[in-house]
Amino acid sequence: MPYPYKCVLITGATSGIGEAFADRLAPGATLLLTGRNAKKLAELKTRFGVYGHKVETITANLAEPNDRRALLEAAKNLPIDLLINNAGLGAYGAFTQTDPHQEAEMVAVNVTIIELSRALLPAMIARAQIAKSRAGMIVVSSTASITPIPFLATYAATKAFERHWGEALGEELRHDPIDILVLCPGATRTNFFRRAGMEASILKNIEEPEAVARKGLDALGRQNVFISNAATRLALAPALLPRRLLTAAIGYFLRKQH
Repeated sequence: MPYPYKCVLITGATSGIGEAFADRLAPGATLLLTGRNAKKLAELKTRFGVYGHKVETITANLAEPNDRRALLEAAKNLPIDLLINNAGLGAYGAFTQTDPHQEAEMVAVNVTIIELSRALLPAMIARAQIAKSRAGMIVVSSTASITPIPFLATYAATKAFERHWGEALGEELRHDPIDILVLCPGATRTNFFRRAGMEASILKNIEEPEAVARKGLDALGRQNVFISNAATRLALAPALLPRRLLTAAIGYFLRKQH
């Protein structure tokens, strides 16, 4: 099925779930792709250029303020109607033994959603109102956001931040023409484990990034939080449903005070 979005910004687009999102959306949309790997971005631009749509790329480390500003400068000239906050970092190990720079960089990248989204969402909503259409945003969190995880302490905490923020924003904007989805993949066959210093074979039921991207796009506009792995979704359902009801109730009360 074709997707309704015509101009998409994807962070962390050079591999894994981000690349899978780009693959699915490229046939029908202009793309702005960002990541750290300049060579891979050039390959993606060539690959997706065959569809005849505009493909822009910008090499950026989202932990760096100057790189974030450069990305926003490129984004402001495009009528983005779908923002996919996919970029993320992880580090495995005891907190007192991990690299402090790596810990700080992980926090900086994983919470970049605040700066990018605040800069882009108002204009996305305004364009959707004028066009009588709907914009969208996907926040790629993780099932690691559900509970504290020893030896992935900072990663799980930043993913919990993304999920809390995305859930709250979805409630705040429920009457605006934009759909917000917090996508929580389980173990996925990406470069995450290698970069984090983990052995992927310790985890079961690993999903392919293409399946996660497809399920995420299908869930956008239908749900606020979506866990892509079916077995994990079933196991965590009792914890997630009360949260959704509580978030809606708090949003109802505070909206009246606003």
